[in-house]
Amino acid sequence: VQLQAFGGGLVQAGGSLRLSCVASGTLFNVNRMAWYRQAPGKERELVASITNSGTTTYADSVKDRVTISRDTKNTLFLEMWSLKPEDTAVYYCYVRRLVSDYWGQGTQVTVSS
Repeated sequence: VQLQAFGGGLVQAGGSLRLSCVASGTLFNVNRMAWYRQAPGKERELVASITNSGTTTYADSVKDRVTISRDTKNTLFLEMWSLKPEDTAVYYCYVRRLVSDYWGQGTQVTVSS
């Protein structure tokens, strides 16, 4: 499985961004797709996830400010709004397929105050 993330950038506080992640390769038996983020000096943390049945999970820190979704063409999205400086991080897309984990290369999101 290969993952390519797009859509990061610099945005002012209160702004919005839409991240996309295109998945390719062997994609049957994907259990879960997700977005994680890692800020400088901090551990990588889950932002949002979606299972193959469509069940979504959100971190408390972003709940009500992000939506995770996917289309039928194996693209994962993360819509973010009301962004805060503390949302600044590298955002990674993730796929769990059977017992294996796959990560994208990350896309930088910077929120200025």
